[in-house]
Amino acid sequence: MDTFKRTPLELFSLPQHFLVPLFQRPYVWRQEEQWEPLWKDICRVVDVRMNAPHLSAKHFLGAVVLQAHEASLVRLNTWNVIDGQQRLTTLQLLADAAASVFAEAGLARLSSQLEGLTHNPAAFVLEGDGSLKLRHLNNDREAFEEVMSVEAPVDHTSLKHAESRLVQAHAYFTVVLRQWLGAPGADQFELRAEHLTQVLLSDLQLVTIQLTATENSQEIFETLNARGTPLTAADLVRNFVFQRLEAEGTDVKKAYREHWPFEARFWTKEVSVGRYFVSRSSLFLNQWLMARLGEEIGPQSTFTAFKAYIEHRPQVRMVDLLPVLQQQAHQYEAWTVAASRPSGTLDVVERNVYRLQATSTEVLKPLLLWLHEPGRGVPAHVVKRVVTAAESWVLRRQLLRLPGSDLGRIVADVIRSHSGAPTDELADRVIAHLSRLNVSSTYWPGDAEVRSALLTEPIFRRFPRARTRAILEAIEDDLRSETKQSQVERAGFPIEHVLPRAWHDHWPVETPQQADDRQAHVHRLGNLTLLTTSLNSKVSNGPWLAKRKAFLQHSTINMTGRLVERTESVPWSEELIDARTEEMIDAILRIWPVPTGHTGEVVDPQAKTGDWVGLKHLLGAKLLSAGEVIVAGTGDQAHREAVITPDGLLSIDGRVFDTPSGAAKHVRGVATNGWSFWRLPDGRRLRDVRAAFSAGDVGVPTAEDGRS
Repeated sequence: MDTFKRTPLELFSLPQHFLVPLFQRPYVWRQEEQWEPLWKDICRVVDVRMNAPHLSAKHFLGAVVLQAHEASLVRLNTWNVIDGQQRLTTLQLLADAAASVFAEAGLARLSSQLEGLTHNPAAFVLEGDGSLKLRHLNNDREAFEEVMSVEAPVDHTSLKHAESRLVQAHAYFTVVLRQWLGAPGADQFELRAEHLTQVLLSDLQLVTIQLTATENSQEIFETLNARGTPLTAADLVRNFVFQRLEAEGTDVKKAYREHWPFEARFWTKEVSVGRYFVSRSSLFLNQWLMARLGEEIGPQSTFTAFKAYIEHRPQVRMVDLLPVLQQQAHQYEAWTVAASRPSGTLDVVERNVYRLQATSTEVLKPLLLWLHEPGRGVPAHVVKRVVTAAESWVLRRQLLRLPGSDLGRIVADVIRSHSGAPTDELADRVIAHLSRLNVSSTYWPGDAEVRSALLTEPIFRRFPRARTRAILEAIEDDLRSETKQSQVERAGFPIEHVLPRAWHDHWPVETPQQADDRQAHVHRLGNLTLLTTSLNSKVSNGPWLAKRKAFLQHSTINMTGRLVERTESVPWSEELIDARTEEMIDAILRIWPVPTGHTGEVVDPQAKTGDWVGLKHLLGAKLLSAGEVIVAGTGDQAHREAVITPDGLLSIDGRVFDTPSGAAKHVRGVATNGWSFWRLPDGRRLRDVRAAFSAGDVGVPTAEDGRS
């Protein structure tokens, strides 16, 4: 067994094959967790190379285990990939995507350099072997070979395996590469491409463990992946911080004693973030970095991002930064501790922390840290407006059971876009930003949609108990605010069904239709209330008069007391449940308001922001016009024309196509990226128009906040 530290150029330069065995699991890396953090790490290294080359930045990709085949006279040197196939596959997809983008832009030299990492020269390829250096023998084989072999420009949607995660990864890197490089011919395009190529060749590092053909690969694999306690992000940051302090000539022991905040039990506690469990200190550092950078950072990339943040700012001294970090950590701890207390008045930030913890999300913590960054001086009334709006955006989406996976990205966008805003404009700008979101993955639902959903939603059955309780507590606090009472205790009060779940014995009905209607009302919002103590099950499921008498003992809960008052002369019924549901929805809309006139319109329910733009969107933004003629870009098909229809289709040769790529394939006869193929009369490609749409605030209405 030999161990080496290698760059991609050193690992892949020779003609050879790396085989992913049949028994290996398929490719599983994802955008949020792996592709995006890797791309951001590479961009940081490129940035250092371009702006501070004396720092000699590198990025460590991890370790791979390779095992040699038995020597053979008829094949290239061949290695089985025992461990690390996910990162090797991703590196190959990234290099090939970059080579394709460079080839498309006419940068043949750079494209050829990267192709040398992924493809063996023709002279070394035996018949039937294929040219790819990395070969999958499992179910990923066809998809990998297809996307790695298609000629530039790549139209990923036309590929046979377009739904494969391998193709999606290649498409992701293609998109971010184009966005990062800018338009070909721009001032920085070739310079960026040159530096990126060198980073991909020489500034990434892998530890390669090379086994002989006779060594026990399984034993080594199990040893490498054996149980252990890995270092947390906070552990790595701590080591880095104090190494920097020592290099600065600081009294390290004094700095640790006076300014390092993360040794207390509060910070070592593990908390869940999606599928991950991380220490609270690691989570804070992740959120603090997001607040500083305006970038969404995956939990696994916290240390890398922190290191890059420091190294890219040589003017920042660790001795000055550490007290700032400490101050915000103490504030973060104070919010969390206050939110965990069962009683006492919470301010708007503490209450936000409590409510979002009750609903199992951490998404707004970077925003809170950003608003309270030392030196920003954001007034309390501005903080209140921003936090109220952001909480409304998140909670309304949760009430509609909409996905939250893209919300962290939007929070990062808000921070990045408005960091330079004057404090007197900050709230209006943030509220307007949230109001402009118009796709299903991120939009801010309006009053009508929330009301329509909650009128019949079986809240108790559909929502987690903590979320349901937090909603009821918020409504109770709204009622108490009318008489200036203190906030309700957050003591985990029982949630009671007024019409009991076991209603059949003491709440009879006459017809099956009435029974169905009654059952449909049991779990609705208007049938739920808070009690200070649980009722005896016999009373809870008993006749209404007995239950009402028991409710009288809970008069300290306003919503329960008002319920009792309205049933002084009438029994509890479906009609009263409906009426109370309406009233409680009214309270919800007051507690979590939207700007005046905001309807929460969704332009394209199936699209994610920036993920898919069609010609119809460019027409709507007036970047293209119906009836406009576009022409084929280059080659034998130059000057072939297509006409843009009013509904965003392309008409050519008496046929209509719903995508530019479909029209381009009709012209060329092979799969073609239509966004690169078609040009406007002024020379711009459709891709350039699409990029302008994605980068600009086109067709965006302004928003006013009338309910702060």
